[in-house]
Amino acid sequence: MAYHHSDHIPWHEGEDTMHRKLHASVQDNPTSSFLTPYAARLLLNAPLLALGTLDNAGRPWTTLLGGEVGFVRPLGQSNVGIRTSVDPTYDPVVNTLLGSKHRDGPEDSTSKNHLVSGLGIDLATRSRVKLAGRVVASALDRLSDELQDGSVGVTEAQMVVKIEQSLGLCPKYLNKKQIVPTLPEPGLVSDALPLPLGATRLLAKADLFFISSSHDGMTMGTNNRGGPPGFVRVVENDSSGTALVYPEYSGNRLYQTLGNLQTTPRAGIVIPDFDSGDVLYVTGTTQILVGPEAAGLLPRSNLAVKVHVEEARLVSKSLPFRGKAGEPSPYNPPVRFLVTERSVPNAQNLNGPMVFARLIKKELLTPSIGRFQFSIHDAEAVGRWKPGQYVTLAFEDELGAGYSHMRDDDPVSLNDDLLRTFTVSSPSRGGLPEDEFDITIRNVGKVTAFLFRQNVRAGLEIPLKGIGGAFNIQQPDGEVVPFVAGGIGITPLLAHLPDLDLGRIRLFWAVRIQDVGLAIDTFERCPRLASSTRLFISGAADAAVRGQEPQTNMPRLEQYGAQVVRRRMVASDIQGQQDLSTTWYVCAGSKMRQTLLSWLSGKEIIFEDFDY
Repeated sequence: MAYHHSDHIPWHEGEDTMHRKLHASVQDNPTSSFLTPYAARLLLNAPLLALGTLDNAGRPWTTLLGGEVGFVRPLGQSNVGIRTSVDPTYDPVVNTLLGSKHRDGPEDSTSKNHLVSGLGIDLATRSRVKLAGRVVASALDRLSDELQDGSVGVTEAQMVVKIEQSLGLCPKYLNKKQIVPTLPEPGLVSDALPLPLGATRLLAKADLFFISSSHDGMTMGTNNRGGPPGFVRVVENDSSGTALVYPEYSGNRLYQTLGNLQTTPRAGIVIPDFDSGDVLYVTGTTQILVGPEAAGLLPRSNLAVKVHVEEARLVSKSLPFRGKAGEPSPYNPPVRFLVTERSVPNAQNLNGPMVFARLIKKELLTPSIGRFQFSIHDAEAVGRWKPGQYVTLAFEDELGAGYSHMRDDDPVSLNDDLLRTFTVSSPSRGGLPEDEFDITIRNVGKVTAFLFRQNVRAGLEIPLKGIGGAFNIQQPDGEVVPFVAGGIGITPLLAHLPDLDLGRIRLFWAVRIQDVGLAIDTFERCPRLASSTRLFISGAADAAVRGQEPQTNMPRLEQYGAQVVRRRMVASDIQGQQDLSTTWYVCAGSKMRQTLLSWLSGKEIIFEDFDY
């Protein structure tokens, strides 16, 4: 995108501070001091405009206007006209800028010269442009009768804004939506704290919000933050206070919003529900979290913003539009959960010794599954693992590509911290020396492909960040333990084998025909497990038809004593065995796990969860 400049706008001290703190390379501020032709064209085609302002107490608020293309129009000389239906009763921005005055009433002079900021956005094309300026004229026209609760009802607002700044932005983290206009029916649900259930449910599904901030009340900025549904987390919400946190993903490194929050730690946020038309308005103080402070609250984050909510309004059916979900952004990373929500690997103590794991052996068990043995150079620093735990290895030094604003060939990599957790597949006793461990993994991504390419003689050393997890298999006296595994989901069971009575294990194991080598290796290392195993092999029938079955060593599996089923696992295979126990252990991919949960309804299911 080409930037057009006029009357260079310098960075303010807050932006300079954030650039230094986050080691961003110094560049000129690309913001233009007028409405650029690009901005004017985008506004003409944008069905939405997020608009921010400061209330009489200097607190920022944000609203979301529009629903139809053309409601914002350039008027010449960097002026734009806005004409759209609004909610003058519960919308805090409309309250501030226009009050509840109408054309046939006294002129609302409070809106003249009022500082505002905006973000014109078209979610269908992921186009957006930032704006800032001042209101030079405004009016309200009532479109519906006053409601029984005394609220004004639907009203049309008209404003003229003098644009003093504009800047086109990139399309990252925007999930596509088709905007459809509708008639709003605003109703106040709650304006009290803590947030009601409806507000927390809205936050749990939200994949987009808009945030306004100011620099000492002299300038303002409005921008969006997007991600996967639920990327905003509720830190606390009780009588002691309400706080939210969201991760700051890799962006253009201008840090204009964070620069404002550095000098003036207040933000106004609007979170829309594109399905119902409900909207949550929030204003509060902010705290920028960097490095260990961010990771300590929101693991795997290097930068985050915590919002201490001072006031909030949840309004039902307030939006004059709905949004039909389209393609999610390819740049979205997975949801990052609070440290209190999930058991996640902690980063190493930055003041402690760096611990490395050295690759000393590699065995390929199938074309896509391998066992990798590591030695730890300072095993006492990390301690001994327990069966069912995982190790966290850091691959940033080996695979990190440095900063890049956009990377369409590999968009997810921009927020990939290159930390990976692998379940330890070797027992903690009676197996390898105490300073060594095995992981058994499938080649499925950048990091695992890197490991599969390694020559052991190269002496690869990877930082070992820690050991975590608690997938502990309990075997009460006299009771049978059923375990369902999908592919390499067998690994936590392997680490437990020396501690279990295998005669009281019932293993239901699903593998692909290509991965039979993993099963053979497992039974060779622990022959007594085979007689407790029912092995489901998908693709076996097709392989037999093609005459390829002998290459898979299928006869060897039956010689070990395993019950081999040459098809996929189906519901009756599990539901017919439900009387084995009230507690079942599951280690499988998310899709298979969800299927198993439905098959085992009413049972206690214990499973390892890596969805963080």
